[in-house]
Amino acid sequence: MVAALYSSVGRAGASGYLAAMLVVGLPAAMMRPAALLLNVGVATVASFKCIRAGAFSWRTLLPFALASVPMSFVGGGLVLPAEIYKPVIGAVLILAALRLLAGAREAEARPMPIPLALAAGGVIGLVSGLTGIGGGIFLMPLLLFSGWATPRVAAGVSAVFILLNSSAALLSQPVALSALPPVMPIWALCAIAGGWVGATYGSRALNPAWTRRGLAVVLLVAAARTLIV
Repeated sequence: MVAALYSSVGRAGASGYLAAMLVVGLPAAMMRPAALLLNVGVATVASFKCIRAGAFSWRTLLPFALASVPMSFVGGGLVLPAEIYKPVIGAVLILAALRLLAGAREAEARPMPIPLALAAGGVIGLVSGLTGIGGGIFLMPLLLFSGWATPRVAAGVSAVFILLNSSAALLSQPVALSALPPVMPIWALCAIAGGWVGATYGSRALNPAWTRRGLAVVLLVAAARTLIV
């Protein structure tokens, strides 16, 4: 469900997976690699669909990716104690919910300052690696609110950005992958199937604005649980 809903609005779903894992009480050490692995599966599907449809721009992606991928690798190699990790995740979920509620404005693409794109990519990459999100939930609003990409291209760039960041963060923590539960392949298959359905049919059957609002409420509830408990 998370993968289908998120992919219908151009995301891979890491913040939703983290929210679900928080609600069911999964150990903090398992949450980050699990979310990243699910992200890779769904982002692969989304990237394939967007590139194939021509909704993508290497020129827009590269400045962000050049800084974010190495920083995501660095962040993935850092281990935060559970008492720090959970409040950080709570803050990230709140910010992600606010971004979803803000939606996106239509805009024609305009020139993008490369130094600013590199700086933003580095920050997003570090946060992505530390927390187990792909960063698309921050990159897409930035592209749209700044007018650096059209909504269609922003979705494709975000999908590939998520795939690169999530893969880099996973590569930096091979030991953490051994802590994943045996049921992980089933979770991955479900996420990939949901992502395919959401990317293909979700935007047609669901109102994107209401979908974003519903996801935002879920994230806020999970964030409250994290910060209170």
